[in-house]
Amino acid sequence: VQLQASGGGLVQAGGFLRLFCVASGNTGSIDDMAWFRQAPGKQRELVARVTGDGSTHYKDSVKGRFTISRDNAKNTLTLQMNNLKPEDTGVYYCNADDPSQLRIGPHGYWGQGTQVTVSS
Repeated sequence: VQLQASGGGLVQAGGFLRLFCVASGNTGSIDDMAWFRQAPGKQRELVARVTGDGSTHYKDSVKGRFTISRDNAKNTLTLQMNNLKPEDTGVYYCNADDPSQLRIGPHGYWGQGTQVTVSS
């Protein structure tokens, strides 16, 4: 499985961005998908997750501002980010679990990352 992320950029506080991730290869067994981010000098953290059946989970600080969604037919994952804040700055990574391959959590598949910078 390969994940290709795109959509990052530079935006002012209060603005919005939409991140995209396209999965290719042997995608038939992908279960949960997620967006993580890593700010400079900090550990990578979970931002939002969507399960195979569409249930969602968000980091508290992004609830009400970010929306994660997936299109299983197109093998895509989207993160709509509204009302962005400077603390949202970081490299955003898409992630996919494949339990059939024991690729779960940090051992799952990762995209290459896309930079999001929010200026104050």
